[in-house]
Amino acid sequence: METKSIMIVGVGGQGTLLASRIIGNTVIAEGYDVKVSEVHGMSQRGGSVVTYVRYGEKVWSPVVDKGGADLILAFEPLEAMRALPYLKKGGKLIVNTQQIDPMPVITGAKEYPAGLCDTLKEQADTAVIDAASLALEAGTIKAVNVVLIGVTAKNSAIAKEKWIESLKTTVPPKFLDVNLKAFELGFAAG
Repeated sequence: METKSIMIVGVGGQGTLLASRIIGNTVIAEGYDVKVSEVHGMSQRGGSVVTYVRYGEKVWSPVVDKGGADLILAFEPLEAMRALPYLKKGGKLIVNTQQIDPMPVITGAKEYPAGLCDTLKEQADTAVIDAASLALEAGTIKAVNVVLIGVTAKNSAIAKEKWIESLKTTVPPKFLDVNLKAFELGFAAG
């Protein structure tokens, strides 16, 4: 099997690292070699967070080069735009519509770019998801990451049951019910 590369991008506090663990555990359960690498910016202050997940028969490096990502899972539109050069020709982009203003926008020095999701759709095969609304429907805004995992699962060749098993082994039991609901809502929306 050809090595597959996933890039997960977002802002600190959105749950990108848990998402990478769920994806990693799912593909490990499928019998693949997996490498995961995390790149933290000012993640505790709302800065960019990037995680790479690569899997296949044998994976030598966790790093995804420009033009090498089969999938970019973006928790925020501006982060999706920043990551777009890493998407492989013919790759898939999944974008959450939830806008999180970076510091220059918060201070008034810059404006958040308008129409990012439309621009992304023009440039790549893009699924745009209002994951925040679905997470709230599931019971907590903190489940945005698992809504996006549901969308990812719907767009993968891995059986839904494998994703659910990974959720059950990765998410703490006291949060499992809300996360299973979030996953199902994301899967249905995907």
